[in-house]
Amino acid sequence: MSLSRVLFAIALCVISSVTMRADSPASGKSSSPFDGKTTAGWKPKDEKKNHWMVGVSSLDPTNPGKIILKDGSGELVNAATGGTDISTEAKYGDCTIEVEFMVPKGSNSGIYVMGEYEVQVLDSFGKPNDKLTQGDLGALYSAAAPKVNAAKKPGEWQKFVIEFQAPKFDGDKKTAKAKFVKVTLNDVVLHENVEMEKATPGGLTGKEAATGPLMFQGDHGPVAFRNIKVTAK
Repeated sequence: MSLSRVLFAIALCVISSVTMRADSPASGKSSSPFDGKTTAGWKPKDEKKNHWMVGVSSLDPTNPGKIILKDGSGELVNAATGGTDISTEAKYGDCTIEVEFMVPKGSNSGIYVMGEYEVQVLDSFGKPNDKLTQGDLGALYSAAAPKVNAAKKPGEWQKFVIEFQAPKFDGDKKTAKAKFVKVTLNDVVLHENVEMEKATPGGLTGKEAATGPLMFQGDHGPVAFRNIKVTAK
């Protein structure tokens, strides 16, 4: 191989490496897409309907279905009844997502892994296990109901740990399905090794890809998130 071809090949590797780092964190590296102070690094689906703010949330004492947002830091909050979804500028593939959330009474939201696969966030407190559906808290929306109801009371902080395997592609051909390796809610296992046949309805683009952002649903009801950590695999 000529020297010029060797140099060209090296340049391609460098460019590819830089692109990969810009798209997603290196394997084993943990990061937080939320700095706790601003919404930098996040973008709303519809700017005109954007109500996402940073502050400190609590239930409205006069209406348990609403959130009051006070000045402060550490929480990413949609206090409005309606609004829009918000997603990270960073993109992820195989990863583990840790996130705490709080919903008021009767509220509805969601965590969209890669912007396309929803883990349902809902006030399902007190619902019997045998009545759980694919729309309850911790469900893989429209794909799998949670094994048990691990929901806490409205207004209490709860925690998801989501181990996720991104779909794999050879060019435009999908060679492996997206998989939720394990999903725990408040230290209770809800799902293990659930493959997703397709993207969840209501996702960012409706299309599957090798990497994608983290998205929080904000067009259904009030919700707050904090302590967001993503660890690449």
